[in-house]
Amino acid sequence: MKWRIVAHGAALVVTIAVASTAVAPNLGAKGVRPNAAGGSALAVLQTIRVENERPNGYQRSLFEHWRDIDGDGCDSRDQVLKRDSITRAQVDPISCDVVAGDWVSPYDGARFSDPSDIDIDHVVALKEAWDSGAWAWSSATRKAYANDTSDRRTLAAVTDRVNQQKSDKDPSNWLPPLKSYICTYIGNWVAVKARWELSMDKSEWGRIKNLLTSSCSGLTIAASSDAPLMGVMVTLPPTTPITTPTTSPTTRTPAVTSPSTTTKAPSSDTTPATSPATTPSGVATVYPGAWCKPEGATGVAASGKSYVCAKTNASGTPYSDGRARWRQG
Repeated sequence: MKWRIVAHGAALVVTIAVASTAVAPNLGAKGVRPNAAGGSALAVLQTIRVENERPNGYQRSLFEHWRDIDGDGCDSRDQVLKRDSITRAQVDPISCDVVAGDWVSPYDGARFSDPSDIDIDHVVALKEAWDSGAWAWSSATRKAYANDTSDRRTLAAVTDRVNQQKSDKDPSNWLPPLKSYICTYIGNWVAVKARWELSMDKSEWGRIKNLLTSSCSGLTIAASSDAPLMGVMVTLPPTTPITTPTTSPTTRTPAVTSPSTTTKAPSSDTTPATSPATTPSGVATVYPGAWCKPEGATGVAASGKSYVCAKTNASGTPYSDGRARWRQG
């Protein structure tokens, strides 16, 4: 049996949209975005922002998944099933449905030949992605993330039962039961978070830092291409940012937590990613103080005052976290 989830849920109220189809990457001296360069996992970890999570507003339907986004006729679930089968997968030539294969789940080492026993896991779960930055993405970027087969670390074919145990937990609350895979999993987690410019909370960052300086010491990760960040929409005021720790935070004892209560967002998920909410004059509406992209963009608050996306306050003093915010122009 093959699961297909097609859902149309609520989407976020758009308050600002980037006019171009891609957000300009933060390029280093050699023209490579630092968190895409690979190398030492510990060094890549240091490039990731440490911030409080934003747990409200998540709905799975905000991430349109198991779609064919590269036009090859196969949806992302079937692509991963074909990719991860250790023998040549049997595929329906018309629908591209994978009907048989041989899979070894990296999380627990279990072997399967029936694709109905396999879940395709978002290594960084959709809700975890939402809480750590995807809340500000356009619907196109969320769809790209949910179906990303361009980097094999984003999606993995795993035992369905183990994937359900993992749920939306981060490494401070869950690690694969197969101990020999833990360091690989941690490296993949760091790579995905860095590539998609997602943040980590303090306990998550601390647990990973502890592993990378102990049992996973010396771990390296492969470089990645830039993630397809197809526009960023600021939708909610920001949480209070946390300064990236310079020393390893205290490790929190893993615990099972109850699911966060979600808040239904008010608009349709079918809203085009390039359609910002505007004032009657056609100018994009913004939330003063919210993070924004790109620097230099302009908008108008509900009060009617004009705002600019800037990394400094009105007197020219840079913000301590180095991020651009909407301030009065």
